[in-house]
Amino acid sequence: MAFPEPRPQAPQLPQHLLRTIDCQQGAVRAVRFNADGNYLLSCGSDKSLKLWSVSRGTPLKTYSGHGYEVLDADGSYDNSHLCSCSSDKTVILWDVATGQVTRKLRGHAGKVNCVQFNEEATIILSGSLDGTVRCWDTRSRRFEPIQVLDEARDSVSSLKVAQHELLTGSVDGRVRRYDLRMGQLHVDFISSPITCVCFSQDGQCTLSSSLDSTVRLLDKSTGEMLGEYSGHKMKGYKLDCCLSSKDTHVLSCSEDGHVYFWDLVEGSLSLKLPVGKAVVQSLSFHPTETCLLTAMEGRVQVWGAEPEDTEEDAVAT
Repeated sequence: MAFPEPRPQAPQLPQHLLRTIDCQQGAVRAVRFNADGNYLLSCGSDKSLKLWSVSRGTPLKTYSGHGYEVLDADGSYDNSHLCSCSSDKTVILWDVATGQVTRKLRGHAGKVNCVQFNEEATIILSGSLDGTVRCWDTRSRRFEPIQVLDEARDSVSSLKVAQHELLTGSVDGRVRRYDLRMGQLHVDFISSPITCVCFSQDGQCTLSSSLDSTVRLLDKSTGEMLGEYSGHKMKGYKLDCCLSSKDTHVLSCSEDGHVYFWDLVEGSLSLKLPVGKAVVQSLSFHPTETCLLTAMEGRVQVWGAEPEDTEEDAVAT
């Protein structure tokens, strides 16, 4: 006689506050995990980019070189370089170890909202208020972008790159997916300005949040709407959304001081995580573990599935 399979456990959610980091760099505009999730990047309104240990909450390095607030950042797969973008219209490639500017890339005509490396960190992609995405070769000494994508009719608010595909979201209400290998463009129209886009971990779906306080899950190949998630407030701020590391939950920042977690399949609200009294500006989910970063005002919060054993280091400054 065969024993019945044990019931699968419901996935745990990162609802325990592990530590709060006072970043001391003005308002934190974005918070991002690095490629392996051991470090985090905080983008400050004081023009600085900072690198932190996630487990200790301690600062490792400060990167100074932007002329105005830093809006987004990304780390290379091998942790050797960082890229960041700013309201000063530039993109900077940084050497992680030395903290020095390797390249300062100029060409956008407005503030640069979003930036990301490709998987090999040979290309930096940046999206701007000027409605373009620019592709920069990190190995070349040329200062011009190798490609400019100018299909957006308004500000490019968010972009994500995965293998040979680029996903962009724009204030013009469109999610664009570029197949860079085939030279094809797929457009999905969502009537409200897009604040954030991302791919699902399995690469089959796209997620987008917009200023009608709705997050939408679309089938990547057909554009079919697979899910709509609402209840949070996103009316006037460019806030992040994402999927959990195993694609079980949809997450969104909210202007009401919470992070909302919805069950991806059922669409029901699983958790309304209270972060604080202000706008949750940014979030980042760990690439493999149940760990979440949030940013509110001048602080970053680290959340885990289980409370940590030790009481020390609960608040790092």
